[in-house]
Amino acid sequence: MEYLEKTLGQTLREQAQARPERDFIIYADRDLRFTYAEFDTRVDDLAKGFLAMGLKKGDHVGILATNVPDWNTALFACARLGMVLVTVNTGYKLHELEYLIKQADLACLCIIDGFRDSDYVAMINTLVPELKTSPKGSLTSTNFPFLKYIVYMGQKKQRGMYSIGELLQLGQQQGDPTALRQIEASLDSGGIVNMQYTSGTTGFPKGVMLTHRNILNNGFGVGLNQRFTENDILCLPVPLFHCFGLVLGMMAALTHGTSVAIIESFDPLLVLATVQKEKCTALYGVPTMFIAELNHPMFRLFDLRSLRTGIMAGSPCPIETMRQVIERMHMTEVTICYGLTEASPVMTQTRFDDDIRVKVETVGRAMPGVEVTIRNPETGEECPSGVSGEFCCRGYNSMKGYYKMPEATAQCIDGEGWLHSGDLGVKDADGNFRITGRIKDVIIRGGENIYPKEIEDFLYTMPGIKDVQVAGIASEKYGEEVGAFIVLQKDAAVTEEDVRDFCRGKISRFKIPKYVFFVDAYPLTASGKIQKYRLREMGAEKAAKQS
Repeated sequence: MEYLEKTLGQTLREQAQARPERDFIIYADRDLRFTYAEFDTRVDDLAKGFLAMGLKKGDHVGILATNVPDWNTALFACARLGMVLVTVNTGYKLHELEYLIKQADLACLCIIDGFRDSDYVAMINTLVPELKTSPKGSLTSTNFPFLKYIVYMGQKKQRGMYSIGELLQLGQQQGDPTALRQIEASLDSGGIVNMQYTSGTTGFPKGVMLTHRNILNNGFGVGLNQRFTENDILCLPVPLFHCFGLVLGMMAALTHGTSVAIIESFDPLLVLATVQKEKCTALYGVPTMFIAELNHPMFRLFDLRSLRTGIMAGSPCPIETMRQVIERMHMTEVTICYGLTEASPVMTQTRFDDDIRVKVETVGRAMPGVEVTIRNPETGEECPSGVSGEFCCRGYNSMKGYYKMPEATAQCIDGEGWLHSGDLGVKDADGNFRITGRIKDVIIRGGENIYPKEIEDFLYTMPGIKDVQVAGIASEKYGEEVGAFIVLQKDAAVTEEDVRDFCRGKISRFKIPKYVFFVDAYPLTASGKIQKYRLREMGAEKAAKQS
């Protein structure tokens, strides 16, 4: 594969010149659409607005929002200015948001009203009380010394915050794009454009620094494996704050001139209606999303014959679900992807013409331009076909590193440039890879990576808890659920619901333990180490009795 050595801003401008009238971004539920040329102009306006507000090259800009129409405008405006867009999980609560704003050195945070049970405006006013008394653009926060601007991505006015509308108008009033073009000309494909936070095995999330080269090329390869062209229309219901939405979705579409019909927040009925209305040719989702669509009572009313391809990722796909996606949703060329944020994210992908067995039993072959090997975790030597070892990759897709965490970066990427996934797998004679287990202690719930240490550290702060271990409990719906095994202090009176109540509003909803088990001790190895696999087995047995 010939690498793209461009920036996101350059790539968008080239596509706008090549196909100005082609739809790029579509919101079918409100009949809102931007052609490549219209979107390019909107990005310029917001970039000039950011400059006029006071942001500068190198600044970190956070975005805490669902897939709202100007999410992508903010991404590309930051990219044009040499700024880094820091994506924030929409499930974050106060405790997590405070950590991210500090660790990422955010200069600006863009927010919507809120999502589900989270009120983002209230959260930011709690964390930054100075907002109530600060004129727009003059914020000085005691708790967050880097934070200077809050941008509200809505119609209402919020005290101390700029609105996206104001910034777009401000940008239009600037007129002369010289300053913007000078910054653009100084950028290159190796610059950092995006930071995404992954939960950390140390208990602290790590900021994965991704470059223009990382995500543009990974998106391009993902699109190649689906045979994307400018005649395709992708229905995108997965979150943009994850690599799934941003790279597999937006970057794959951008690099192939494809249109994207975006779903603001997943709703199976809205997905089905969008596919029919826009005659989408591709659809993305985690297995639970496809199951929700297939089982929707109105499924049979929709014409999905335009569908051809797409991606299922995040957790293994049951063979019956895959069969129905191919037969009932007409996605004969659907693909499976495997990777991790640190790999930008895709390491392997099945191909459009692979048979159903390959799509449910493997995670496909190496991406174009990426070396993937299975290596012995003890010796580092490459394993022959059929022998289990650690998934490792090397290539353009390896992250720049973890922000302000050089030791953690060195543990992830070795001296020979191999990025270590922490997942175990085998390679078969056809070059397809299969996941067989994990080295790292991670729970994968519906595509969300959850590190037990983070939840354990949080639960240790709850009165009455003496010791806690967290492990994944098998789940048909989500792949895994969070299980907490708790040893209580003597005479402590703590119930399962007390534990969940303690978590609510402080950590993301998907991290709150579905299962809480009170135990007297943990299963140990001969050397005294806790056997997490035994906890998973115990949890599965206890969960089965409860259901």
